[in-house]
Amino acid sequence: MDTARFKKEVLPLKDKLYRFSLRLLEDQDEALDAIQEVFIRLWNIREKLDGYNSIEALSVTVTKNHCLDRLKARRTVSIEENSYTVGLTDAGSDLVKDTETKEKAAIVRQFIEQLPEQQKMIIQMRDVEGYEFEEMEKILEMSVNTIRVNLSRARKKIKEQYIKYENEELRENQGFAGKIL
Repeated sequence: MDTARFKKEVLPLKDKLYRFSLRLLEDQDEALDAIQEVFIRLWNIREKLDGYNSIEALSVTVTKNHCLDRLKARRTVSIEENSYTVGLTDAGSDLVKDTETKEKAAIVRQFIEQLPEQQKMIIQMRDVEGYEFEEMEKILEMSVNTIRVNLSRARKKIKEQYIKYENEELRENQGFAGKIL
């Protein structure tokens, strides 16, 4: 695809892609940055664009993936900030409790990272970002039922892993206490 055709077929998608990224990212500046990145990615693969049936569909997919990557990065920072600020707002907060909360948040983050990509994305959008199922249905192009099933499986897996982790910790602590006594 040459420059003229790229300008004619890809650049007019700017407004549509911007609205889509704004809906995902909920920040105008970040949405504009995302679209800039998407156009750079598309430009870098312009020689391959002729092989796609719909450049618009490809553009939307690239935009969705890029925005979800940004949300994932934002979520990681958000969880870390929340885990560090938990208890700091309470005047009588217990330092041990704060440390335990931070550790639990880090453990849950590890379990989320181990999930299959689809479940990771769904749990992030629903539980971390607070998206409604109908919004997720449009963004992910999945039925609400499929989203619910994946969300349930992801939550169940995290719960199972956390219970297993807690039981292992309990056994280790009991073994340590037995050695002391």
